[in-house]
Parts: sequence; structure tokens; C-alpha cells
Amino acid sequence: MNAEKLKQIQAPLKARYADDSASALDTQRAVGKIDCEGLTCHVETHCATPGMTTSSLHIMAGGDGSHACAGDMLLQSLVACSGVTFAAVSTAMGLTISSASVEARGTMDFRGTLGVDREAPVGLTSIELIFDISSDEPDEKIDKLIQLTERYCVVLQTISKGANVSCQRR
Repeated sequence: MNAEKLKQIQAPLKARYADDSASALDTQRAVGKIDCEGLTCHVETHCATPGMTTSSLHIMAGGDGSHACAGDMLLQSLVACSGVTFAAVSTAMGLTISSASVEARGTMDFRGTLGVDREAPVGLTSIELIFDISSDEPDEKIDKLIQLTERYCVVLQTISKGANVSCQRR
């Protein structure tokens, strides 16, 4: 993909969304089948190759480590989104990137999720996103690339800014 091709693909979308803001709204969805016996949740994947991803308890919460925990999946989602955003932004900027990788590290105190200490937070309390980039581009351009990746990464922005979340019974 090059910058011109990306602009050709996105231009009609941007024009439509600018003219009709309602057309820019999309409700995304994830569905999982809960297995209380196995302490797992089988999450459907909606892509070219449909399938299932199975999550279970983290090993520090009593899982056996045979499946990803939801925290792993959250970090994987952040890596996937920031990686795709990085690729799209670097393409739009016309940058030459020899190689790039991204790693997400999250810290969690399991006393919170296990109810050991009511004062301990439940969930990840800090996340680091680390890019390893090989490029001959000037540092200023790479810094701008990372800044724009942070700005436009959906998962990163959702985590950092929060979203209205509700739980309900159907």
C-alpha cells in the first residue's frame, strides 16, 4: 500500500462522513458463549476466517495457562489496533519503515480481582506501549508518527479516555 492508494480508498469515506455524520456511526459487536464448568468464554471471531478465541482465568487467578486471559486479549487488541494505525499513518505520511514491532505491557494487582483486598484496584492499573522501529527517517518524523498513532488508535483512545459501559440482562 502507498499513500496515494490509501487516500483513494479513504477519500470517499471521509467525504460521506463529513456530509452525513450519522453515516459514520457503526455498532461493533462481540459475542461469547460462557462455559461455567470449564471457566472459559468462547468468543466468536468475525473475519474472513470465522472461528473462536477461548479465554480463561489468568494463571495468577487460578487458570491453568492453556487459554488467553481477558487481560492478555485486551493488550493484544491494543497491539493490533496500534500496529494497524501505525502502518496506516506511516503510509499516509509517506515514511519508509524498514521494520517495526509494538509491545504492550500491563500491570495488575490480583488482590483486587480475587477480592483479597477491597482497596486493591480491579484491572490493569498501568499500560506501556513500546514501539521498536527501524527506519532511516529523521527522529522528528518518527516521533510525529508515534504521536499520530496514539491520537488515532481506537483501542488506545478508548482505554485512556474511557467509554460509557453498562451491564444489563436481556
